[in-house]
Amino acid sequence: MIGGVLGALLLFFQALGLEITWFNETTIDVFTNFLIAAVPLVLALYGVYKNQYVLTNKAKKQEEALKKQGLK
Repeated sequence: MIGGVLGALLLFFQALGLEITWFNETTIDVFTNFLIAAVPLVLALYGVYKNQYVLTNKAKKQEEALKKQGLK
């Protein structure tokens, strides 16, 4: 969706007669490909972080209960 918005923005600028040399179809494709790779990486890293460290009070209580039961 972001690539589509950027493409529409490029067409809008071209319709106005503005030409930005660094803002073209190639840079939009590169930026979109970067996001396609970066967003899942960030989500995976957040998942690893959240599973490794106890963040909320509920999770801390659950961690203590599991340790008391010998399950952890």
